[in-house]
Amino acid sequence: MQVLEGIFTDRGSKYAVSGGPCASSAEAKAFIKALCKRKKFAKATHNTWAVILPDGTPLKNDDGESGAGMVILRMLEREGRVGEIVVVTRWFGGVHLGGDRFRRVQDAVRVWFDQAD
Repeated sequence: MQVLEGIFTDRGSKYAVSGGPCASSAEAKAFIKALCKRKKFAKATHNTWAVILPDGTPLKNDDGESGAGMVILRMLEREGRVGEIVVVTRWFGGVHLGGDRFRRVQDAVRVWFDQAD
């Protein structure tokens, strides 16, 4: 598991991105559970994630950030990344971001892709 904290802020909301290998639904659940053992991540407003399993099955979870899991999933599909879970964590800063929240999710996933290459 690799965690990149404090990658950017937007109107008070703070973001982190995490990821690692993932080959099954059980591994995805275990990854999120391990991430949330860190008190800071357990208290986050959203831990949105997606993965494409090696058999091609897509999994995602919005964790209350409606539509964000699909944003991550589409980016994984475009990059051809299989067997790799990506989690975008947001701590709400008090200002609703509207549609910009999807841009921030994309920005976080790009940070992950850039550091992983």
